[in-house]
Amino acid sequence: MNTGEKQKCKYCETEMKKWRPPSESTWSNEFLWVCFNDECPYFVRGWDHMMKTQEVKASYRQTVNPETGASSPLPTWSNKAHRDMIIED
Repeated sequence: MNTGEKQKCKYCETEMKKWRPPSESTWSNEFLWVCFNDECPYFVRGWDHMMKTQEVKASYRQTVNPETGASSPLPTWSNKAHRDMIIED
């Protein structure tokens, strides 16, 4: 996968943003593509799913690894969480 190639969320088709993982995380990537659309169905239904299955007030956002193309969830505790690590082009 080309790391410079912009990605779209597979759930809402919104253009994803580059997001810098925290330095203390286990991600080795310089960045991940993350969907920050608060109306994305994946993010919206995540709140209910996490409360029902884990009994926590949390959701998740879709991420794409730019090196492998693998998709995975990014746990989030609010719609504002993680926005401070967005890499603006």
